[in-house]
Order: sequence, then structure tokens, then C-alpha cells
Amino acid sequence: MEAVMRITDTIKAFRETRLSAIRPPQEFFDYNRISRPADLNTAVTRISYNTRYFSGNYSLIFAALGVYALITKPYLLIALVFLIGGFAAINKWAPEPMQVGQHVVTQKSLYTGLFVIGIPLLWYADPLGFAFWLVGASAIVILGHACMIEPGIESEYASVQEAV
Repeated sequence: MEAVMRITDTIKAFRETRLSAIRPPQEFFDYNRISRPADLNTAVTRISYNTRYFSGNYSLIFAALGVYALITKPYLLIALVFLIGGFAAINKWAPEPMQVGQHVVTQKSLYTGLFVIGIPLLWYADPLGFAFWLVGASAIVILGHACMIEPGIESEYASVQEAV
């Protein structure tokens, strides 16, 4: 029960911090503010401001790319479901050793079997490729958007608000 409470608290905290910062689509996709930065300093300034300003939107983009990558990598999804589901099933239904025929099956032997099957399955599913693709794709999309969108007029007053 405590685990469920922790999960709901984490979701509430995420919603309050990141999802409350989501900007409307009209502002996020404002094609009137798209322009090529004049130089590297302008690009860095835009990226610095826009990553803070659109942080909620960028979190959604990262999550959407993660879901897309999991859907397109069914082996990784199967491996994760197998390992997480097996771990949960062993904890729930086999906390004590049990007699099966002439053998005593312990929780340790079940975990050993789970990992002997699950780790090669996970290795074959290429989780590092998934992680690198996710980081690379999100970096290209997020940094590209942050670099190309001109900050609004409110960006001029951001340093004034911080000083007050």
C-alpha cells in the first residue's frame, strides 16, 4: 500500500512541476517566431531560455519519443515485461520455499532462473541502442526547436524578475 502511495505522490509532484509548465500548442508551434539564429551566441541564448520556458513541452516530447521507441522495439518491451513481471510474481507468490516433487524451490533459485533467461533476452533487445536513440532523437528535436524559436518579449524581463 505504501508503494502505491509513493507512486501517486510522485505522479502528483511530476504533474505539479513539469506538466503545469506546459505551454499551449499555439505558442509552442508559433511559426511567426521561427528564425535562424544570427550566430552561436544567439543560438546558445535561445536554447538556454527556451529549454526553461518550454520544459513541460519538452518533457512530453521526450516521453512520446520513449513510448514510440518502446513500441517499435517489441523485443525490449517483451524483455522488460518478462523481467519486471517475473520479479513481481516471485515476490508475490513465492516468498517462502516450496516443495515441488522431490525438490525444494526457493526464492533464490527462482530469481536465478529469471535472470538466466531474462538477462540474455534483455541483451538481445539492445537497451543501449534504445537509450542512445532516445537521447539523440530528443536532443535533435528539442535543441532544434529551442534554437529556432525566438524568445518572446517576456524573455527581456526574465532577468528583472529574478533580481526582484
